[in-house]
Amino acid sequence: MAHASDSPEPKTPISAGDDPLDLFSPAVAEWFRSAFAAPTPAQAQGWASIAAGRHTLIHAPTGSGKTLAAFLWTLDRLARESRPRTTAAPGSVRVLYVSPLKALIYDVERNLRAPLAGIRLASERLGEPAPQIEVGVRTGDTPTQERRHLVKNPPDILITTPSRCT
Repeated sequence: MAHASDSPEPKTPISAGDDPLDLFSPAVAEWFRSAFAAPTPAQAQGWASIAAGRHTLIHAPTGSGKTLAAFLWTLDRLARESRPRTTAAPGSVRVLYVSPLKALIYDVERNLRAPLAGIRLASERLGEPAPQIEVGVRTGDTPTQERRHLVKNPPDILITTPSRCT
């Protein structure tokens, strides 16, 4: 894992004995504990760095939880700062994920759906309001009607390719 050299000092220090899931809301931590035995080293170290406000690069083998390490922090923040949507105020894209390959877009979307559903269920079990975090996908193949829908009703998280950002 590499950090930017000009990173600020940690806002949330974590010692070796601390539970890295303590950084998350109760619903997110409960979902993670019900889905996995424990965070991987890449996740625990990544979350500590991200929580401290550092630019973070996680370099670890395939299957080590890098994507979830980055996205879980984001999902937690979106869940904590949930915003109601109305016709007059449909919200805006809050997270833009640019995938280098179109083929990966659908994997990323699929890999977000399970945590989102699990966090909603955990929130309900804890008696908390269930966050309504929406995910959208936009590629060059996205039909015109769906593109219009994305503009009128922007998802919280938009997954796209570099060609759609121009």
